[in-house]
Amino acid sequence: MKAIIISEESEPIQLVDIPKPEVADECLVRVKAAALNRRDQWIREGMYPGIRFGCVLGSDACGVVEEGPDEWKGKEVIINPNVNWGDNPEVQSADYSVLGMPKNGTLAEYIKVPSHRLQLKPDHLSNEEAGALPLAGLTAFRATIKKGLAGPGKNVLITGAGGGVSQLAILFSIASGANTYVTSGDPSKIGKCIQMGAAGGFNYTYENWHKEASVIGFDTIVDSAGGDQMNNYLKIVKPAGKIVMYGSTAGYPEKLDVFRLFWSQAQIMGSTMGSDKEFEEMIQFVNDHQIKPTIDKEFELDNYLEAFNRFKEPDHFGKIVLTIRN
Repeated sequence: MKAIIISEESEPIQLVDIPKPEVADECLVRVKAAALNRRDQWIREGMYPGIRFGCVLGSDACGVVEEGPDEWKGKEVIINPNVNWGDNPEVQSADYSVLGMPKNGTLAEYIKVPSHRLQLKPDHLSNEEAGALPLAGLTAFRATIKKGLAGPGKNVLITGAGGGVSQLAILFSIASGANTYVTSGDPSKIGKCIQMGAAGGFNYTYENWHKEASVIGFDTIVDSAGGDQMNNYLKIVKPAGKIVMYGSTAGYPEKLDVFRLFWSQAQIMGSTMGSDKEFEEMIQFVNDHQIKPTIDKEFELDNYLEAFNRFKEPDHFGKIVLTIRN
C-alpha cells in the first residue's frame, strides 16, 4: 500500500510502498481522506520530539472498516487519534501519544486501529470534511467549550483565524451561542470569519488593536501563539476571564504583566487534545449543530508535497486534506 513516512532523506517526507497491515483483534480501515496537521510539518522539519524514521505520518482520517468485528464491518468511520489518554479526564497520562508518531498514522491507504478508537462518520459530512475533523476538532472543542466555557452571552476571542484548529474553535464558539470574535494579520481572513458568523475581528499587526478589543472585553480568549501578545490578552480579558492556550507558535513573551494577571483574577489555562469522552462529546456536538470543518484545499495522495508546502503559504485558511482513492 502507499503511505507517507518520515525518512532521513534530504526531503524527509516520502511516499513509499509498505505492506498492508495485518489485523487480528483490531479493525482494518481503508482510508478515504486524511488531513494534515501542523505537527506533521514540524516532524518534517525535525522540530518534534522522539522522531522515529519509517513511521507513517498523520493523525486524522475518515474511512471504511474492511476487516474487524461484525458490528463495524462496512461502516464509515472517523478515527480517534488519542493513544493512551489514561483515566484522568483532566490530563493525559505519561504514556500518552497521538497517532502518526511514534505509532503509524493515517497518511496511508490503510490503517489498523482497535475498534474503541472508532466513531461513526457524521452523515452530513463528506469524506474530506470528516477526515479534517478528529485532531483539530478535539483540540478546539476542549479549549473552547470544555475549558473556555463558550456559551450564550459570552464574549469569546479566537486568535489566528486561518489555522485548522482555530477555524473549528470559531465554528464551535458560534454554535455555542457565544459572541465570537477573531484576530488575524490578514483582513480577508477576518472577512471570511464574519461571513461564517463571527461578530467581528481585529488585525493583530496593528499596534493598538487591543484598545479596540478592550471596549468589548472577553470572557474567554483561545490562543495558540503566546509570545508578546500575552500582555495584550491580559488587557482585554474581563476580570476573572479565561485565556486558554493550546500552542506556542510565537514562543515565550519577553515579559509577562504578572500584576495585571493577579489583580484581574484572570486564569491562564493550558489545553492539549482532549480525553476520549471529550472526543465522543465533540462528535455529538458536530452532529447536533451540523458543523462542517473549513477545508483550505484538497490534494490527491500523489501530490503530497504540494499539500505539505501549502502550510507555508500566507493565505492558508482551514484544513489541508489528502483524498485517497483506493
